[in-house]
Amino acid sequence: MWAGLPGRRPDLLSPVVRELEHRTGIRGDASRARAVGGGSINQAFKVPGDPRPLFVKINRASALPDFEAEAEGLEAIDGAGSVAVPEVIASGCVGDTAFLALAWVDMGSRTVAAQQRLGTGLAEQHRATAKHFGWHRHNTIGSTPQRNTPSVDWFEFFRRERFEYQLELACRNGLPSRQQSKCRRLSERLESFFSGYQPEPSLLHGDLWSGNWGADETGTPYLFDPAVYYGDREADLAMTRLFGGFGAAFYMAYEERWPLAPGWEPRVDLYNLYHLLNHFNLFGFGYLSQVSTCLSRLTAFADGER
Repeated sequence: MWAGLPGRRPDLLSPVVRELEHRTGIRGDASRARAVGGGSINQAFKVPGDPRPLFVKINRASALPDFEAEAEGLEAIDGAGSVAVPEVIASGCVGDTAFLALAWVDMGSRTVAAQQRLGTGLAEQHRATAKHFGWHRHNTIGSTPQRNTPSVDWFEFFRRERFEYQLELACRNGLPSRQQSKCRRLSERLESFFSGYQPEPSLLHGDLWSGNWGADETGTPYLFDPAVYYGDREADLAMTRLFGGFGAAFYMAYEERWPLAPGWEPRVDLYNLYHLLNHFNLFGFGYLSQVSTCLSRLTAFADGER
């Protein structure tokens, strides 16, 4: 259903299930757990339980801060009261195994009505704001560290904590010199994308591609696997356009509830370059072509070719 990697079951899962029963009273059955797919970072399982089944992710003990950050992110979205998330049951460590347990949600079809509800709910979620951009803790985007040092200046936050951080990693990972030069030149011209634009620090999902939302059997949309922080709401919407999976009903519902400011279009590529560089850093040169194409559009805009 969500992030997961089929793998060994009771050898690592049984002690986690016993710990969950001790802490929460939910009696799970590790012997009947089944591995679920959808990601490449953790092992994930549906664990039958009394009084309800659980979704349990496990990894090495060093992953505990990532699970804790994910749990806090889900709770932050839940606190906005706009879009549903799986209930956080517990996170912790048993021996050398870190775990995150959530309430299992049976998913149905992502209907037009569900997309409309998601668009409306996301617009409302984005109205939950803070005094600073960033978050009270760092987290991850995929398996890459995501820095969230608070700032009152969105432009500086995005340049430092997002764009330049991923660029530095990409240079270490072999980004060709031509693309490096374009990125450096773009960094010097980033202000051209924010002329007259000052966003509010909105509560963002942070990793809003189509694999990180679904609808339950009643049509209620759910968000999961967040990389939460407070930022420009356009950043969430930009990522929905990166890999597809969000239909016209979603965007129309969002715009009806909270229209975007004029001039948002060039920032779509800017915000998605962060994710493309991250994919280059995680998965290698298969993403170089997309990075290069995105860079070409961005540099052309920054150079006044509009």
